[in-house]
Amino acid sequence: MSILLQADTLSVAGENLAEAVPVEKKLSIIELLTSGGLAGQVIMAALFIMLFVALYLYFERLMAINAASKVDTNFMSLVKDNIKNGRIDNAKMACAHSQSPVARLIEKGISRIGKPLNDINTAIENAGKLEINKLEKNVSMLATISGAGPMTGFLGTVVGMIQAFHKMATGGGQIEVGALSEGIYTAMTTTVVGLVIGIIAYVGYNHLVVKTDKIVHQMEANAVDFLDLLNDPA
Repeated sequence: MSILLQADTLSVAGENLAEAVPVEKKLSIIELLTSGGLAGQVIMAALFIMLFVALYLYFERLMAINAASKVDTNFMSLVKDNIKNGRIDNAKMACAHSQSPVARLIEKGISRIGKPLNDINTAIENAGKLEINKLEKNVSMLATISGAGPMTGFLGTVVGMIQAFHKMATGGGQIEVGALSEGIYTAMTTTVVGLVIGIIAYVGYNHLVVKTDKIVHQMEANAVDFLDLLNDPA
């Protein structure tokens, strides 16, 4: 009988001990991002819209800039040879086939052959400005997102802290830590996501600027080469 009583006592003690030991609750990323209440979810939705726009703009501009940077290594040699031999139409045709900012720049200069050199230079400069504007289309939005993302995240931080302090103020001195979790989730998660989006947009923006500058230098070098050819066609 005593053995049975001891067994029952140990069983009950084991159950009580199991109940006393806290069970670790695993929180998925989706639950973490959506655990900030309505305010946190609205701010998080705005942040993910910014992320989608930033990624779309980056990859769209990256493909466009990569396509614009592809110039045949024999392009200028072919143009020079045609111009020196008086085959202006063939030079224009070579530019039309290239379909690159450099080719369009040179084509604009070729179309002005016979006019004063200053007029040709001005035409090339104007065409260059148009090509640069095409390359930089919507790139400034990445810079805007790189600043707006962290600021939106900090807005979530402020909203989350307001929620937490409001619950503390209205809790009558008996507030539990769990009741503050919604505000704390909003404060922390929006800050992290906002900073991540800002970093992605900032790095993407600077990468596109560097690649655009390379094309601009390429255009300038070929324009100078073309103008030198007109100064000394022989």
